[in-house]
Formats: sequence, C-alpha cells, structure tokens
Amino acid sequence: MLLSVSVKHCFLFLFFGHLAMRNLLVTLLLLPAIGLVGFAQPTYTTRFEVSGGLETAQYTEVIAYFQQLASDFEAVEMIEMGMTDAGLPLHVVLYDPWKQFDPADWHRENRLVLLINNGIHPGEPDGIDASMMLLRDLALQKRNLPKNTVLAVIPVYNVGGHLNRGSHSRVNQNGPQEYGFRANARNYDLNRDFIKADSRNAQSFQSIFHWLGPQVFIDTHVSNGADYQHVMTLISTQHNRLGGPMGSYLEEELEPKLYRGMEEAGFPLVPYVNAWNGKPEDGWPQFKDSGRYSSGYAALFGTLSFMPETHMLKPYGERVRSTYALFETFFATIEQDGDKILRLCKDQQKWLRQLREVSLNHQLNRERYKSIVFHGFESGSKPSEVSGLPRLYYDRSRPFTKEVTFYHTYVPGLSIQLPRAYLIPQGWHQVVENLSRNGVEVERLERDTVLRVTGYEIDAFKTSPRAYEGHYLHSDVQVVKKSFTYAFRKGDYLVRTNQVASRYLAEVLEPQGEDSFFAWNFFDTILQAKEGYSAYVFEDLAAAYLDENPLIRQRLEAKKLQDESFANDGPAQLRWVYDNSPWREREHNAYPVYRLELP
Repeated sequence: MLLSVSVKHCFLFLFFGHLAMRNLLVTLLLLPAIGLVGFAQPTYTTRFEVSGGLETAQYTEVIAYFQQLASDFEAVEMIEMGMTDAGLPLHVVLYDPWKQFDPADWHRENRLVLLINNGIHPGEPDGIDASMMLLRDLALQKRNLPKNTVLAVIPVYNVGGHLNRGSHSRVNQNGPQEYGFRANARNYDLNRDFIKADSRNAQSFQSIFHWLGPQVFIDTHVSNGADYQHVMTLISTQHNRLGGPMGSYLEEELEPKLYRGMEEAGFPLVPYVNAWNGKPEDGWPQFKDSGRYSSGYAALFGTLSFMPETHMLKPYGERVRSTYALFETFFATIEQDGDKILRLCKDQQKWLRQLREVSLNHQLNRERYKSIVFHGFESGSKPSEVSGLPRLYYDRSRPFTKEVTFYHTYVPGLSIQLPRAYLIPQGWHQVVENLSRNGVEVERLERDTVLRVTGYEIDAFKTSPRAYEGHYLHSDVQVVKKSFTYAFRKGDYLVRTNQVASRYLAEVLEPQGEDSFFAWNFFDTILQAKEGYSAYVFEDLAAAYLDENPLIRQRLEAKKLQDESFANDGPAQLRWVYDNSPWREREHNAYPVYRLELP
C-alpha cells in the first residue's frame, strides 16, 4: 500500500535530516523531476534559482535536468554525440517546436540553427544556468523561439573540468559558491583546441558542429581584467577575418541591433575589454579570435560567431541574468533578421566555394577606429599593503561614462592564392582525419599518378621555448616555393578547394598560417634529417662532385668570397656541398602537402 503524500514528505525530511536546509530544498525541488509517485507537477526549478543566484548546478544535476525536460516535452530531445577526455559522453539538447530533430531536415526546409556552447571553462558557468532556465521556459512556452528557428545547446562542454569542482581556482571571481576548473580532464584549455583537436572534446565538437551546420553560434564565458560598470561584454568574431557578405552584415547591422537590444534590457553592452594596461579609458583593440578559439573556428565555415563575456566582479546572479537577457536579445534579432541571415549564409557559402585568395595572419590597423560609449570607474595608484609599492586600483565611488577609442579593423598579414587542390600522401593520416571531421570533402587517387605540383621547403621558423597547450608552437615561418613532378600513389588524398571549407583548408594546410597544422607541430618529423655522412668519406666524394660540376664549384667559391667565417670553416663548406648535391635528403624540411595549381 502506498504511503500518503504527507507521510512520504515526513519520511523524506527525516531521511535528509543530515543535510543543510538549503541543500534539502534543492533536493526536494529536483526530486519531482525524477518522477517519484505522489509529487505534484514538476516545477523545473534550478539550483541557481533555489539558492537565490548564489550556486550553480553540479554536472549530474545539469544532465538529469535536461533529461527530464526531454522526457516531459516532445519539443525537446537530448542526445549523446561523441566522447570527452573525462570518459563521459558529450550531450546535445535540441529544441524544435516542430518536433523534428534531424539537421538535414532543418537545412532542407531552410530553417535557421542557433548553437549555444556552455562550460568550455567550467569556472565560468553563467551560460549553463542561463541555458537551463531558457530551455525550461521554451518548453513551458513562457518564451518563444524566433520563427523558423531551431535551438541546439551543449549543456556542459568541458565535462572533466566541471567535475573538478571547488571554490578557489578563480581567485578574483564574485561567485558562484562552487564551480568547475578551467582545464579539462587532460589539463587542456579547450578554447585553444579547436584547430589542433588534441582532446576528445574538440573532436566530438567538430563532428557536432558540422552535423548541425549552425548559422549563429554563441560560446558563453566570463571575463577577467579591468574593473568597470558593464555586466556583459561581447566578442564578435572579427569581421575582417569572417569576410564576405556576412562580415559586412555583422559589423554594419547585426552588432548594432544586439547593442541596442541589451541597452533596452538594462545591460548596456560593450566590446570585450581587451585592455591589459589597466586603463580601458585609453581605448583598446578588438580581440582577434584566430582559428584556435571557438568563435574564430566557427567563422572559418561562414558562421556568425560570438563569445559573450560577463564581468567576473559582478554578482553571479546578475551575470546569469545578463546572459539570459543576451539570449533573448539574440532571439529578438533573429526574429527580425532570420530570413536575411539565412540568405546571407547561402551567399557566404557560395563566396567560400568561389574563393581564390585567402587572407591569413591578420594584424591590427590602428589607423582605423570608432568611438564607443564606455561605463567605467576611475583608476589610480596607491601604496600596496603587501609590498608598500604603488599598485593599481579602481574607485567604484567614482563611476564615469565617456567615449573611448575602439580599434576594430584588421588587415591581412599574408595573402595566399588557393590552388585547385591540395594533395596529401596517405601516411599523414592524422591530418586527413582532422580534415574529414571538419566536413572537408576528400577524394582518394584511384591509381598511381605523376603530377606536376608546387611544394614548399621550410626555410626558417621560430619555435616557442615553452610548452603551450601541449605543443611548442612555430611562428614566423619562411618557405621556399618550388615546382616539380611528384609520384603519388594509389590511395593518396586529393582535396579540392572549391568547397565551403576553403578558408579552413588554407588556415590549416598553408604552413605560414599562425594556426596551421605545421605551426601546431603536426609535421615536425620532417624537421629532423634522418640521414647524414661521415666527413672523412664524403670529402673525396665532394671533391669529385665539384670537379664534375664546375657551376657548383663557382657558387662555392663565390660564397667563400662573400662570407669570411664560411671561408674559414671547413665542415661548413663540406655541409654546403652536401646540401647542394644529389645526396642531400630530399625529405628533410620538405613540407609534405602539395599544391595542384590552377591552370
């Protein structure tokens, strides 16, 4: 016989009597979502709301919450898609009032896809709690999606970091009481992993991103740095890097609408305060989101991409509410501009397929800027109570509002003419696997084939002396370009550039790109010679070779005349002869991605 509701409530009170009253209240409010007999209709109240904006949900609570929404509402579906380094799957929550959950159907019916990614840095959980409330309000029809739109949410991207819960890792942040850690289960910062994809998280994300094909992407964060009045700041993907029809629309139309909407919502918006001199009133440059970052990665495929950054010093409740308000502002903007965004997305994809010149390594142009309204606090200097020396401080009793300079223009640091196709020998399978995960159309050669191609020899580069996200990044790469015939084997890879992924291909396959696979050490084995010579043996061979090749001897003698130290260095001269002889190892420094040029 079932206990009455009142008896069961008493039983549960005794059972949980050892818990603090706050946690008891959270537990009782969440239990209906688990479906125990005798409870009223679930309220879907979150830990954030129960705690008065002081706490954020634990990982198991987040997943259980969305699972319950998916169970109770036909318009919500939750799927597992790929693994994470924590050994747990990555989840995606889909909300579609039409109850269709196949992205192929959405794109066939010309519907707009909005993707929200949360918890890439779990110490910044604002978006997690805001998304829980947003999905609930949509399911309960307290809020409506923009017409012809579907919503996809990754509830917690960095699962391992979210499980690594504590209250001390973000020393300067004002709440919540406990939160996750920035790095993932393998200590990667996942917002540096979108190109190199060392983590299972990033590999799963790439598959999810290209499965969904979103036109708009939001990746939620919390900022650090200076103190100011704004609760919410925004990184829009750098419009010059985005380029094409969408780049112009982003800067000229979409951003102004988002800023007006947030002003009306009571959360005046300002670009991410990229000012590390402590005085934002002096102005700052737009953050350049290269391909290693989430928004820069998404932009390579023509997606309008954003990283909202709430201000770390604002109370947690205020930060989450501003994130929710930003979601609503995006909804209102998409309601107004959705058809235009869809049309521009198609135009952008057409532009990418026809692209012949790609800009890389963008650099700030300080000759172009605009004025923006900034709500700050006066800053100053006073003696440190720690060292006694001058220290920076902000005086919140002295707020100000003024126009400041915002540098928002980047110009290409390198321009690359795209080839008709890239050719990759099949031994470089890690590279090809990355391309395939990113929606790149890859073909296999059906037979052994000799082709005339252009190749690069790595001539010079710099390497970081310290590890960065598991790598020693190369930079300032210099190459020598050569044309020659190359014998490709059956099964080698042909990657045509007349596809939507054209910019991504240039970004990762051109070795001079700042986020190229070469920069991220994918090809470091070519930088070490595998063969050599014994000097006393090669001396005689070198002498005979110079006798047989007088032009080579002339070049050697000319170099001696030009370089005194070389003229006095016998081993260096012997190495020079080797490097200019048929015995030189052709694989050494030879970049193994080849260009099939346009006719």
